[in-house]
Formats: sequence, C-alpha cells, structure tokens
Amino acid sequence: MEIEKLKIDGLLIIRPTVFEDDRGYFFETFNVAKFKKFGLPIDFVQDNLSKSSKNVLRGLHFQNPPFAQGKLVSVLRGSVLDVAVDIRKDSPTYGQYHSIVLSEQNKKQFYIPPGFAHGFETLENDTIFSYKCTKGYNKESEGAIKWDDLDLNINWQAENPIVSGKDEIARNFKELNSQFKV
Repeated sequence: MEIEKLKIDGLLIIRPTVFEDDRGYFFETFNVAKFKKFGLPIDFVQDNLSKSSKNVLRGLHFQNPPFAQGKLVSVLRGSVLDVAVDIRKDSPTYGQYHSIVLSEQNKKQFYIPPGFAHGFETLENDTIFSYKCTKGYNKESEGAIKWDDLDLNINWQAENPIVSGKDEIARNFKELNSQFKV
C-alpha cells in the first residue's frame, strides 16, 4: 500500500498493492498499522454504498461540526470523478479543490478529512461507490454547496449532469458560513 499526501493538507490518495493472477486479484483496503503510520483514522463508524447511472452528480456535501465526517471513498464498479473542496476557513487552501478519477481498474482510495465538501460524478453506468465515514450521518448538520458554483469553477466532465433537486438548490460557496477550523 502506498499513501500519497496532496498539496491540500489532509487529502490523501491510497494506492493498494494488487496481487493478480489467472484467478483474479487480491488487495488490502484497510490496514490499521499502515493507516496509523500516515495519521489516517482507524475508527470508522459507518459504511455507505451508492449505485448510480452515468452522469449522475452527487454533491457537494458536508456535515457541520460536531458531526463533521472524514471519508475514505473508493469505487467498486465503474468510475467517478471525485472532488473534495477545502471549506476550513483558516486553511491556506480554503476554497481550493482536488479532483481524482477513482475506478474499479485503478483501485485507488481517496481520504477526505473533516472540513471538506465532497462530491462525485459518475463516468459509467451502474457505478458502485463506497464511503467509510468517521462519524454517523446527522440530518440537522448537513450542508451543501452548489455543484456548479462559479467561484469554485470545478471542471466536471458531463455537460448536463443528473442532479438531485436538493443539490440543485444548494448554496453558493460565497454564502458558506463555515464553522471548520484547521
């Protein structure tokens, strides 16, 4: 397993060591010792799966403190463009984002700590997306930033993504009253 730190503090890409032969493949998705070594959480409390058609865009979602979630995300089938936006007011990278393609082929995982808005766009039909969360979901603390916010200027791939009604009416980034501290 190889773990790469990104220029936005806290974001990590996890590349597993994959063992393949004529039967298929095997790789670790979680290892307490290796996760501890890189400061990753080891006490995930909730796992989620979603299945989506091509061009579905989910996000940009976050949970406000004290229910802010760290997320370890990956794709079990298909592929996504995954995006994390830094919403920590005191961060030098506040308002910046990182995007990465996660797929069943590359088997990468993306760790997003608390203090980030998260979203993804599916690039294939029947994409299955996995989330491991450090805190449980709390409806009263949920928040969202409009996926096509002009200030963030995220380079999504679909011209007309399929978005939920709730995501369509999310707030603009400038309206965010972030409670996140670095």
